[in-house]
Amino acid sequence: MIDLSSLNRRRLLGLTATGAAVLAAPALAAAPPAMTTWRSPTCGCCTKWVDAMRKAGFAVTLRETDDMAAVKKRLKVPDAAQSCHTTLVGGLVVEGHVPADAIRTLLARRPKGVIGIAAPGMPRGSPGMETADGAKDPLNLTLFDAAGRVRRFS
Repeated sequence: MIDLSSLNRRRLLGLTATGAAVLAAPALAAAPPAMTTWRSPTCGCCTKWVDAMRKAGFAVTLRETDDMAAVKKRLKVPDAAQSCHTTLVGGLVVEGHVPADAIRTLLARRPKGVIGIAAPGMPRGSPGMETADGAKDPLNLTLFDAAGRVRRFS
């Protein structure tokens, strides 16, 4: 216990700074890594997904390309997992309209052999694919490895 009567200004400032650093440490450790997302310049839903990721706390760099096939090939996204945009985050690939909570789970768990997660196609109701009437398609998230094998995300 600290005797408050013995505190001078310098010691009080030191204790305050130490306390602030201790309190901030968990928040800094929990900050998600930066994302780089590639999209076609003509795709609007990709921008909406990026906006959703930014709102979820991710720092996103958006890159436009007319050759999405080359990006997907370079990052080893299997045909069965493909969607409209491709993201690299924390050394893992995120394909399509994957929700932020699933990305955080993947980053925390990092299953052995898995290089990415996907929301194949463009499911209605997923981040960036919301509809005015609130319609939703089933969101079947999948994991994939460098050999192109795809399995369900749980």
